[in-house]
Amino acid sequence: MTPTLTVLSRPDCELCEYLGLALQQHLQGRAALVWRDVDEREDWQRRYGLKIPVVLDANGLVVMSGTFDAARLPPALR
Repeated sequence: MTPTLTVLSRPDCELCEYLGLALQQHLQGRAALVWRDVDEREDWQRRYGLKIPVVLDANGLVVMSGTFDAARLPPALR
């Protein structure tokens, strides 16, 4: 089963786009990326609205935010 990472972002967020590209290049299909607007949910907006982009694992835990850092990925995806 392919792991899923959720990228919280906003439309026209250049930093989010850069993080997404870095993730895709690093992961090379080993995980699915699901893009969600941080403003979709009030709890996300409160917690992460000023920290985007934020990458969450399947359990909703923060993997990384701001810039790409391969060391923050789960061991199987490093």
